[in-house]
This record gives sequence, C-alpha cells and structure tokens, in this order.
Amino acid sequence: MANFDFSVKRVAREALPFLCDNLVFPNLIYRETGDAPAAKQGDVVSVRCPVTLEATDFDEENGVTPGTLRPNMVDVKLDHLATVDMQVGAIEAACDFESVVKTFIEPAAAALAQKINAEGLGLYKDIPGIVKDSQHEVSLDDFAEAACILDERKVPAGNRYAVWSPAAARALKQIPAVVNAEKCGSNTALRTGAIGKVFGIENYTSQAVAVHESEFDGTLKASAAHASSGTLSMTVTGSGPILAGDLLRIGSRVYTATEDGVQSGATVTVPVYPKVTCPANAAITLIGNHTPNLVFHPHAFTFVTRPLAAPAGVESYVTTFNGISLRVVRGYDMKYKREMLSMDVLYGFKTINPALAVRYSIGA
Repeated sequence: MANFDFSVKRVAREALPFLCDNLVFPNLIYRETGDAPAAKQGDVVSVRCPVTLEATDFDEENGVTPGTLRPNMVDVKLDHLATVDMQVGAIEAACDFESVVKTFIEPAAAALAQKINAEGLGLYKDIPGIVKDSQHEVSLDDFAEAACILDERKVPAGNRYAVWSPAAARALKQIPAVVNAEKCGSNTALRTGAIGKVFGIENYTSQAVAVHESEFDGTLKASAAHASSGTLSMTVTGSGPILAGDLLRIGSRVYTATEDGVQSGATVTVPVYPKVTCPANAAITLIGNHTPNLVFHPHAFTFVTRPLAAPAGVESYVTTFNGISLRVVRGYDMKYKREMLSMDVLYGFKTINPALAVRYSIGA
C-alpha cells in the first residue's frame, strides 16, 4: 500500500492542469467559463453563444432604430465521454506521488486531451474549403489565400487561428517569413505547437488533425437545377457512398456534405453547405482523400463540458477550471476482482457559424 497521499481529490487536482495544458483546439474556440450543473452523456444543454450585430448609419431625422438583443442560445449534445482507466495496484507501487504524476497522471491527461482535440477537429466536416494539389509548392500564398477567404466572408480581422497537421506545419515552417514569425500562446500546448502569426492568422500544429478519406469512386452530375438549395441532388455513376465531410466542387465553388448522402437508384441526395446554385447536369467533382486543416475565428465553433455526477458507493471527486471539468473515480471491478482508478471528461462540440471558418488542405 502506498505510504503517500493517494486520494482521488489530489489526483484530480493534479490531472486537470495537465489536461488543460494539452488542449489545443478547445482553447482556441468559444466555450463557457462559468459554473454549470452536473450532466450525463447524451444530455443536450443550451449554451449562450455570441450574438451577431450589424452597424447602420445614424438617421438624424428619425433617430436610432434599436435592435432587439436576444440571447443566442445554441443546443449542444454532450455526446462524448472520454475516459482513461488504470489499476490502482500498479499506481500504489510507485514510491512517491511525484512518480505517480510522471508515470500515470501526465500520460492519462495527455491521452484525454488527444481524444478531445481529435473530436473537436472533426468539425471540419461542417466546413467547405479548398484542397491544394499534392505537388503544390507551399508559400506565403497559402496564408494569403486563407486570409482572403475569411476577408471575403467579412470575418473579424482579430482572433483568427489555424490548426495545421504536422506534415503541413513542416512545410510551412520552412518558409523564412514563418520561421521568423513572432511566437504566441499562453498554454503549454499552444506554446509548443505555435508556428507563428502570418497575415493576421495565429498558426498552430496538432497531431490530432486527421486525414479525411472518401469512399466514392465514379462520376457525379447535378440531377436537376438548383437555386440556393441546402441539399444537392446528383446522378451517380460508380460505387461507394457520399460521406459527411466530402468536398464537392462545382465550377469554382466548393461545397461540403454535412451529412451522409441518401441514395435511391442512380440518384443521391446530400445536405450541403453553403447553399448550392447550379444548372441541371452540371459536372461535380468529388475531392478525394485530404488532410483538413482548419483556419477559423473562435466563434465558428463551441466546446462545452459539464461536471459528471458522483457515482454512488465509490470514492470520487470532480474539479472544474475555466469551463473544463474532470472527474476521478476510485472503485472496485467485481467481475475481474480489481481496484480501478478512472479519469473522465464529459463534453460536446458544435459548429455554430460555419461561415467563420475555412477548410484548407495542402496536399492529400
């Protein structure tokens, strides 16, 4: 038995700062920071998100016309419960608590953060974008183009961020202007992952950026004329489904499939963003496998955590800091006759304004 203080309270308080330090994407997007009630996996909670206001000219004769400021409440499903579990006996074999921190707590927090980062970056499926050819020579044009897309959408110039895959970051770091860029960030993961600030975009890298894999192989064309439609109907020749996150190019415009397509005979219908306008029989190109880096304003996405309730009959402790909540539970597995320690985080992500982000991929 350990001769040091090995309580779930101490473990939780040691683990939460490591977890926060290893989060990249959640620290760059909008999230609540106040106290919140306990919840369970699958709950839907309402989150107060930033409102969008519009400035108008002052009319000296008629005076101002005040707008109605209503709370922008967004429903977010807490559909993720990340957990790391370990046997207590192995932990108690450590000679001191510092060894417990290095051997168990830090790796557990890093594993939780990796899963949370990956789930958050999976929101790329809601975002349209562009994909550069794999032979494309990386240059400052890539930063300029990403910034230009946000400018055209009237995205606020301040607080623009990008999260790049390690492969993309490697190429970008070889640009002299990026090498000499001023580093930024306050959290450990942000400091170590910082690439630099270029054209008003704070750039970071994360191992959690995944490859989007398409399954459709064939040809596509619009089965009818579309006029500002939120769904795209296509005639298909080939095999494989259209998946959420697939990019569809019509002319110079790129659309993202926000849900899996539904096929009926030779026709497939898929919800898309943004709304599509095209003539009947317009040729459609499905962009293949690519790495979906994200360039965005924080208000494009939200990250929500909630405290987990303490289970009955076991030792547990819940701690929350800056809107991120972690639970540690120590209990007994009767099936396998083992005493276990569990760390878990309940959370959900949601895209709240896809117009404030762009998916940008350099190569496949």
